[in-house]
Amino acid sequence: MAAAASSTSLKPSPSPTTASWMRNRSLSTTFGVTALSFRHSEPRGRRFIVLSMDAKPTILVAEKLGEAGVKLLKDFANVDCSYNLSPEELCTKISLCDALIVRSGTKVSREVFESSGGRLKVVGRAGVGIDNVDLAAATEHGCLVVNAPTANTIAAAEHGIALLTAMARNIAQADASVKAGKWERNKYVGVSLVGKTLAVMGFGKVGTEVARRAKGLGMHVIAHDPYAPADRARAIGVELVSFDEAISSADFISLHMPLTPSTSKILNAENFAKMKKGVRIVNVARGGVIDEEALVKALDSGIVAQAALDVFTVEPPPKDSKLVQHVNVTATPHLGASTMEAQEGVAVEIAEAVVGALKGELAATAVNAPMVPSEVLTELKPFVSLAEKLGRLAVQLVAGGSGVKSVKVTYASARAPDDLDTRLLRAMITKGLIEPISSVFVNLVNADFTAKQRGIRITEERIVLDGSPESPLEFIQVQIANVESKFASAISDSGEIKVEGRVKDGIPHLTRVGSFEVDVSLEGSIILCRQVDQPGMIGKVGSILGEENVNVSFMSVGRIAPRKQAVMAIGVDEEPSKKSLKRIGEIPSIEDFVYLNL
Repeated sequence: MAAAASSTSLKPSPSPTTASWMRNRSLSTTFGVTALSFRHSEPRGRRFIVLSMDAKPTILVAEKLGEAGVKLLKDFANVDCSYNLSPEELCTKISLCDALIVRSGTKVSREVFESSGGRLKVVGRAGVGIDNVDLAAATEHGCLVVNAPTANTIAAAEHGIALLTAMARNIAQADASVKAGKWERNKYVGVSLVGKTLAVMGFGKVGTEVARRAKGLGMHVIAHDPYAPADRARAIGVELVSFDEAISSADFISLHMPLTPSTSKILNAENFAKMKKGVRIVNVARGGVIDEEALVKALDSGIVAQAALDVFTVEPPPKDSKLVQHVNVTATPHLGASTMEAQEGVAVEIAEAVVGALKGELAATAVNAPMVPSEVLTELKPFVSLAEKLGRLAVQLVAGGSGVKSVKVTYASARAPDDLDTRLLRAMITKGLIEPISSVFVNLVNADFTAKQRGIRITEERIVLDGSPESPLEFIQVQIANVESKFASAISDSGEIKVEGRVKDGIPHLTRVGSFEVDVSLEGSIILCRQVDQPGMIGKVGSILGEENVNVSFMSVGRIAPRKQAVMAIGVDEEPSKKSLKRIGEIPSIEDFVYLNL
């Protein structure tokens, strides 16, 4: 196919099928409308629907919710406040409910959605994390899940600062000592905060508020967050640094990152070893970001002087937990959001989200994908997968301290501009860019809102191709501007990180990295190597992977010219060990390489 002379700016609009679904969804979920029959008016032959208006929708509140939120719910629906339900009791009640509101203590399992018989339309999580909701089951059953991510920001930040200061001055230990009839002034000498370096790991809403307050205490604040806007950090006097620089230079570390596959146990034995001896750690984020066994060892060895923890991998933690019982640990029972003001704010925020969803409004706090017309999804399905994986590839190529701000997506197609709705594709690219290092679940509903909230500007461009419009797309290209790359060859001639992909036989393929053409299936994961083009390179890398029983699914080499620079893309089914990756990097002709997890 030959590209047309010009490319046009793409401004997608909702497809008729999607708009029609949203109207119908709004009507049925708001009023409980049931279509009784179809009749024809004989004189005009006009078809109409006879509707019966059911009672108000029913909302089950399964955990304590602030009165302001309950009042808002009662103004719209019948509200059943039933607390401490067993799993069996919840499954029994749910078939009579249109919406369910929970906090962190109620498990909304697949059985709950199956027991609802299709009536449950919305699950509201009064808080940020949705670990207790089976999102896959919710989506399969057409149930929207919404949360309340903003109302407890200040409360969590204040609790982080409270733990920071209490730890530094041994408040909890000294209090217990005095109440035990002792007076041990020399034993509980603390450390000053002024002039000390605090590393804020995760510079989102809570991390930013912690940084503001720490600056007020006279601390030097640095932060690590790949998505944090540099201008926002500069405005409050915070320096953005790499992960390793943050943990190695800090006197205090405050964790505010989400629990994702990439952050699970991110503070482990290897990273504790990089820290200053005597570092102090605060965690009001998620327990799973710390390897708790490794933390106990770090406390025993003195690498970590103290830890103040509000969250744990298992909550409540075992009574005999070595971590909780450690003399140098201050522990609180997940109190980050536990202020009267935050509880009321969360109640109102979740109530508004649930009521809005029942009215059929698009919810910015939705955390799972809404229903998509089957004919649209069927055609775009392989391109949806391609779009998300290109986003994941692109963001993993960004070097540590760089903030993603400007992303350009190019679609090449032979179809007319009005015949290709790219909202779902754009949402999936956004999902790939953001989800690997964020607690936000990105979908068609909240993608644009989420990108804007993080200061990411996504523009779209259409390249019009000659040829048959049988396939919706020829290729998708993602470019990230004004960033550094972990893999130099991913930078195109125009200076952006560039990746491009196509769908071949229904399978997404990576077909371009920077200025180099490659061809590797986007299944499993990928190793990219920049090398001097010479005989035997494929064999050397393949041998190292083979020795570790890592299966190579695809291998492709793109080069400038024979015996010049080349890029080798290797698809692997298993993750190679660090030792094997190190051996690949030590091959003399390999100048640069990166492992990308899809």
